[in-house]
Amino acid sequence: MKANRFASVWDAIEADSEQAENLRLRSELMIALRSHVERIGLTQRQAAELFGVTQPRVSDLMRGKIALFSLDTLVNMAHAAGSRVELKLRAIA
Repeated sequence: MKANRFASVWDAIEADSEQAENLRLRSELMIALRSHVERIGLTQRQAAELFGVTQPRVSDLMRGKIALFSLDTLVNMAHAAGSRVELKLRAIA
């Protein structure tokens, strides 16, 4: 049996390359937001106030429930926290 090789874990779990890229970007933003909350020692309630969302939304973020978040939502949360999301486009090899 031949093992498949994938460029990323997202390519392995998502057949559609566009969806895989979307998942990758959402994952990176979620990790950054979670790290921010943990680094400055916020409670979920405090993080919710900072991000302009409810505490249950922060709980979903902290538990990595990626399917519940769009890129727009995550960018808005990052902006509310005083961060700026930068985008780079690269040609696909």
